[in-house]
Amino acid sequence: MTWNGTAPRRDARAVDPAGRISAFGRFWQGGHLLQDPSAGGPVNPVLRLFLRWVRRPLLPAVRLWRRNIQLRVVATTLLMSLGVVLLLGLVVIGQVRNGLQDAKEGAAQSQAVGGFTVARDKADNDARGREGGQVGRRAHNSGVWLTDLVQQLASGGQGVYSVVALGSDAEQPFVDDSQGTRAPRASGDIQPEKSVPAELRRAVDRESGPHEQHTRIVRSRGADEPALAIGKQMYDVNGNPYQLYYLFPFTQEEKSLSLVKGTLATAGVFVVMLLGAIAWLVVRQVVTPVRMAAGISERLAAGRLQERMKVTGEDDIARLGEAFNKMGQNLHLKIRQLEDLSRMQRRFVSDVSHELRTPLTTVRMAADVIHDARDGFDPATARSAELLRGQLDRFESLLADLLEISRFDAGAAALEAGPVDLRDIVVRVVEGAEPLAERKDSRILVRGDGSPVVAEADARRIERVLRNLVVNAVEHGEGRNIVVRLAAAEGAVAVAVRDYGVGLKPGEATRVFNRFWRADPARARTTGGTGLGLSIAVEDARLHGGWLQAWGEPGGGSQFRLTLPAAAGDTLRGSPIPLEPDDSRRNRGLNDAGLPRGGGPRALMPRQTRGEPPAGGTDGTGDAAAPVGTHLVPAGAERGQEEPSPAPGRRSDEHETEAEGGPRGG
Repeated sequence: MTWNGTAPRRDARAVDPAGRISAFGRFWQGGHLLQDPSAGGPVNPVLRLFLRWVRRPLLPAVRLWRRNIQLRVVATTLLMSLGVVLLLGLVVIGQVRNGLQDAKEGAAQSQAVGGFTVARDKADNDARGREGGQVGRRAHNSGVWLTDLVQQLASGGQGVYSVVALGSDAEQPFVDDSQGTRAPRASGDIQPEKSVPAELRRAVDRESGPHEQHTRIVRSRGADEPALAIGKQMYDVNGNPYQLYYLFPFTQEEKSLSLVKGTLATAGVFVVMLLGAIAWLVVRQVVTPVRMAAGISERLAAGRLQERMKVTGEDDIARLGEAFNKMGQNLHLKIRQLEDLSRMQRRFVSDVSHELRTPLTTVRMAADVIHDARDGFDPATARSAELLRGQLDRFESLLADLLEISRFDAGAAALEAGPVDLRDIVVRVVEGAEPLAERKDSRILVRGDGSPVVAEADARRIERVLRNLVVNAVEHGEGRNIVVRLAAAEGAVAVAVRDYGVGLKPGEATRVFNRFWRADPARARTTGGTGLGLSIAVEDARLHGGWLQAWGEPGGGSQFRLTLPAAAGDTLRGSPIPLEPDDSRRNRGLNDAGLPRGGGPRALMPRQTRGEPPAGGTDGTGDAAAPVGTHLVPAGAERGQEEPSPAPGRRSDEHETEAEGGPRGG
């Protein structure tokens, strides 16, 4: 037995750097847009506070969005309805705008052609009248004649259109009293040169025929307004060219379009609200039974098996409710049947266990008499007497375990808690397991015993748990060291038993505590285990309000950890010892095959000599161990290649039988 007073040590675990997480992920998880200081990156406190301030009000909304399916459906319906209404509104408004514009252009072109005809006829009539002497002197002045023409043409379209007359040469200045020149003339308060685009004026000068272009009417007073300008080059009474324009404002069309927009917007809002209300009502009819079923399922899971759904109607939801109620009823019946069967089984086990004590006592007395007189028997009979006594010992152990299990099942197990130093219990357990360890060529090392590890516990039950863990570790350790670690911290105490044997396969760490469970059913149960040891141990841990947990990896051994509250009745929040040891493959950066992660050469680890601590300065717990002679083998290689030599005074076949060992549950 080897003791070391050093306290247990934990190696620092590597933390994933912040760079492996996206910027949005760091922002959403903790408000860290920049890297964490532990990763070596700078952090801006102002930016962090700002991100947290932005993130805080969003969390309730995100939580409500995730949990409320009715909100998601209604919100999605509203968004889709709004999109459809907007799309339809744009299409309708575009069609109305195009229709109004086409109608306006058609009416404007007809009105302008008529005005151009009137202006041409007036010029022709006045020219013929002048030749016949029927026109006065005013008709010979082109400026006066254009003024009369603009007033005459504009008199019939007040509020509908405006008339503008410009000189043909846009670059020639207009002076009222200059012979052969004319200033621009317009009806109303229109500014002619600003209202008629220069591009349109050039087009009218270049080509004959009417030309049109969209423009804006600029007035001396008031706001500008969009309009359609139609112009043509004409000739006055004296044969001088000039430009005549009709400006048709879109005032009425804009009012009509605004009315259509307002009507569509009002109708769209009402339609979206109506669709949202309809979606809310429809989804509520579906979600309400689902919520009811979820609530009843939670109550069923809590043990209230009489809960049922209220069913109305004959639709799909009603059939769902009927099926749910039928499932709950069948589940209730099955659970009651299983409870009755379990009670009968527990009663049977308890009765049989008690009834067997009397005949077992009689058989034990007879077996002891036969065993004491075996020296006078022949060798075969003497061997039978020894086997009979060994099997009776095992039968008594099994009977005691069955009685203990029946007490747990009946809720009659009593806890006699008191202040206990777990180091004393570990000493007794290790001393009791030393003979078995010597036969297995193993050594039991104790770590973390330098300071008191005190807890309020039942010493008898804790000693039974630790004895079971240590004996199992020795039997399954394949002759390698067994490490027992003790630690106390933050209102909890823990004892971990680490072996380096065959280990546990994935999923076996939870099944190992089942009653009569065996990792390999083909292996013989020859070491005296009953298959109930770990089941009783986990019940003892629960009786203390503690944990009994297992970890293992194939070929890498296993570790069982017992964690207890330091004060009886306290709630555990953690364990002073990690469940996965520091020397596991994952913590050493190896995969299941013993290779470094990411490829590379096969890792080499020191191979233990039977009965010696691991080489390399540690014993698997991070504490120093005495150096021994070792040789290197590939990590993950089969550890059972070296067979232990038989102990003195024992047959080789006996050693091989015990080396196989019993099940973990023993």
